Formats: sequence, structure tokens, C-alpha cells
Amino acid sequence: MKIWEFKNTPAWFEELARFGGNAAAAGDISKTVAEVLTAVRNDGDAAVLAYTEKFDQAKLSAKDLRVSDTQLASAAQVLKPAERKAIREAMRCVREYHKHTLPKDWEAKNPQGARVGERFYPIQRVGLYIPGGGVPLVSTVIMTAVLAKLVKVPEIVVCTPPQADGEVSPGMLAALAMVGIKEVYKVGGVQAIGALAYGTKTIPAVDKIFGPGNAFVMEAKRQVFGTVGVDLLPGPSEVMVLADSGANPRHVAADLLAQAEHGSGKELVFLVSTSGALIKKVVKALDAQVGACAHAEKIRYVLENRTLAVRVRSLEQATAVANFLAPEHLELQVKAASIAPLSKAITTAGALLQGYATPTVLGDFTAGPSHTLPTGRAGRFFSGLQATDFLRRSSTVRYDRKSMEAARPVVETFAKLERLDAHGNSLFIRLEDKA
Repeated sequence: MKIWEFKNTPAWFEELARFGGNAAAAGDISKTVAEVLTAVRNDGDAAVLAYTEKFDQAKLSAKDLRVSDTQLASAAQVLKPAERKAIREAMRCVREYHKHTLPKDWEAKNPQGARVGERFYPIQRVGLYIPGGGVPLVSTVIMTAVLAKLVKVPEIVVCTPPQADGEVSPGMLAALAMVGIKEVYKVGGVQAIGALAYGTKTIPAVDKIFGPGNAFVMEAKRQVFGTVGVDLLPGPSEVMVLADSGANPRHVAADLLAQAEHGSGKELVFLVSTSGALIKKVVKALDAQVGACAHAEKIRYVLENRTLAVRVRSLEQATAVANFLAPEHLELQVKAASIAPLSKAITTAGALLQGYATPTVLGDFTAGPSHTLPTGRAGRFFSGLQATDFLRRSSTVRYDRKSMEAARPVVETFAKLERLDAHGNSLFIRLEDKA
């Protein structure tokens, strides 16, 4: 882990932004992604199957792509009762949280007397991309699919990479079945995004794509945007622990290790502390704990190359670092009196985990907010996934003769300013007609 001293200079912040390199731009992947997308658009299932064999070492036929109804129906039975209970509890927490975020249709009078309002509708067909591979993200099923079900999206399709044997993780299928997902395809990577965006004979196209993924998946989402909608572009996991001298170094180290173990090698891990002594203790705790981790080798790579501790002199300096980096997960391991002012001052974090007793894993698995969050400093302009992202809205406007008369001066003025006389006439002709 590298250790820097905070400096309030533009050059220092520029160097901070470059720390670890830009994972999404590691090498020029845009051309490769474009080639795969073009092949899927032109050749459909054949391209999907070829790239699935090439990238996932899974040789499938078109009829193998969709998980069977029978396999989905029986999937939950492979789990132990305690596992099913845990999934149900996580689903309940996520559902209850997002119920509070749902908008309501409304109507009111505008200043001219017209009736105006909003109506909200679920998107007709959505695609959820659930990463698999070395770390099958079963929790991502819950953090995306539960939201789509909550707002009653009519058609929900899931794509997730197969294992080399052509199958999907039993835990993944079980979670999908428990959420109520019925359309699941064994397709991952860029080819999955292409199939969802353009459609193939086997996989009908969707209206919007959701979910995290590696740099290739994110670039694919970027390239298909416009053909379909996309939620955001969440890349490899990030965490920042902002800790004061009262934080337990063993707990801090455990939280840093938890986010470093995702396995891509692109994760970013930050520790920001007002205590140099704490940073030294955390370094020792990392050394003591990493050997016991199942993914120790991959974690060590992240600790050596993509983990940074910043020593600050005040919480104001810590706030400046946090707002600049806009971390995906931000733990506030500080005394209780500091939590509220920091939470108010830090405005760019994807998720705020407040207090010594709130490790990021709670947000990852069960607390309620979706763990699909902005990364790569995108928290400056993106928010984490919400139920409302599965909705679209239409505005409603209804004028009568009296309210048209009230609007006439405004329309007349803008029609002249913009030299659009037909615009103005479309209102004036109505006012001239007495019927």
C-alpha cells in the first residue's frame, strides 16, 4: 500500500486522479468491442456462440443458450434452508428500501390555469447483466432484479456468463428463481450486451440494459447507448475508508481486503485518515489478515498496485479527497459526532456507510440500497441504481380556452424571438375560432 501526504494543490489532485491508471481505458479496447458488437448485430446467434466459446471456453448450441424452465424451477432446491432464508431476507430489505423511493403520478394547475402533471410507467423489457466468472455475483441478482419486479416491469431478461462446462452457478440460478425471473440466458461479456441491444433469433432485444461488468462490458454498454438505454457504467469495485484515530485498524484492514478480493485486479482501494499511527497499524493488520483470504494472491496485487492511504490533517481535507474521488463505497469510520457533518459535506459518494459498525459488505449484500453504484469518479454526476431507473415518465399538459388566452403573450413573444410563425399560429388559430 502506498502512502501519500495530502497537498492542496492542483498538481496533487491531478496525480490522485491518475492513481492506479484508468481501468476502463486500459489498452484500446473500443475497437475490439466494436468488432464483437458488429458481429453480433450481423450474425446473431452464430456470433454469440462463437464468442462464448472463445472467451468463456463454453461450447453451446443455440438451443442451449436459454436456461430451461425446469432447471430454473428446481434451482432453489439445491440451496440449504439457511441459504434460502438469507436470500429472502436480503430481498426483503432491498424491496422495503426501494418502496420509499417510488414516485407517484400527480396533476396540478400551472400559473396559466392549465392542468399539468406526470405519469410513470415501467419500461416494457429490460436486460440485466449479472457478472459471473471467478466471482459469481449472486447478490447483484437481488440488487437489480428486485427493483425491476417492484415496479412491475413486464419482461425481465437476464444474461450471465456460463462456466466452462456450459452451466450457470447454482447459487445464481437459485437467486434468479427466488426473485421470479423466468428468462435467463447463458451469455456473458460484450456478446451479451450486443444480443440484448440488437436481438438475435434466440434472444429478443430489450429497451434498457442494467448491471455492472468489466471494462469490456462497460465499453459495450457505452457503444450501444442510443440503440437501447443503459443505467450507468459501473466498473471494478472501489472503496474508500475515511477513518479517525478511534477506528479499529483490524476492522479497517478487513474492509479494505473485502473490496480488493473481487478478482479483476482493477479494484481501487483508498484509506484516508487523520491519524498516521492508524495508517501504520492498518498496514500491519493487512499483512496479518491477507494470508487467510481465499483470493490472497489477487488481493496482494491490488494492495501493492491499486491501494493508497492518504494522511490528512483535518476532516475538511478528508472531505476534499472524498468529494474529488467520488468513491463507489465510502465508509465513515469516525466518531458519532462527526458522521452528520461529514455526510452533509461529502456529496459525490455512491454509498455512505456510516459509523464504526457499518462495513461495506452490509451494503453489498443486504442493507437495502442497490450495490450497483457509479465508479471511476462518475459519482460526480451519476447516482446508484434506483427503482425509478426501471421507470420512464411522461409529462401531461391540458389547456382550455381560458388558459390558452393566458399563455398567448408568452407564445407570441417566443414565436417572434425564434422566428417560428407557424408555432405561434398553431395557438392563435384556436383562439380565433369561436367554436
